Amino acid sequence: MKLAGKVAVITGAGAGIGRATAELFAREEAKICVNSQTSSAKQTMNQIQENGGEAIFVQGDISLPATATQIVEATISAFKRIDILFNNAGIVIPGRVDTLSLEEWERTFAVNVTGVYLLSRACLPELKKTKGVIIHNASVLAVKGVKERAAYAASKGALWSLTKAMAADYLDDGIRVNCLCPGTTDTESLARRIVAFADPVKARADFIARQPMHRLGTPEEMAEAALYLATAEFSTGICLLVDGGATI
Repeated sequence: MKLAGKVAVITGAGAGIGRATAELFAREEAKICVNSQTSSAKQTMNQIQENGGEAIFVQGDISLPATATQIVEATISAFKRIDILFNNAGIVIPGRVDTLSLEEWERTFAVNVTGVYLLSRACLPELKKTKGVIIHNASVLAVKGVKERAAYAASKGALWSLTKAMAADYLDDGIRVNCLCPGTTDTESLARRIVAFADPVKARADFIARQPMHRLGTPEEMAEAALYLATAEFSTGICLLVDGGATI
């Protein structure tokens, strides 16, 4: 098993890429701390435990400093170490610069960027002990423009740059820092956005039509990419595009 003896913290683990990654890492024998703002990741914990794995659940908003502290304290109390941090949680608020409110812009950065900073900072003392790895979940939109995604794209571009900066900062500590950049993925979050369209069937077809491979990515495919970034010992500062050819 690739992660035997390892402990992973995964945010946004109640659904989609976060849940798929938590379940895959658990199958690879990692012990998991799952987090979500709602109670949704508790189901992920239950599923891991039912399958014979070890997991705990910490509910909280990652944009708040107290949540980062709670996650680290709970993980150390339960499992005594942290080897992997997957900063997966994120939000999408559609809009352009002239249509987004200041509150929407700030909330996007609070979750997508500040939350990553807070949890990374809180985990770093433990990761220095284990010479662990941090994975940020960004997006293909870090490098590709799409209409009505100004705040989201800017926040994910920040994670791309943060990955490079942190990889340089913590190289001498033996900590690797990598970044996963998914293309459009068939998650519950995407489904919620699609049903908000006047014609959801057409909206889904349009999403698929924009993909060079003529299909959406799956959470399981993104989880496999996260596993690679967690275990590739000679890779740091990598921003891995898993986008179905969107950036060809």
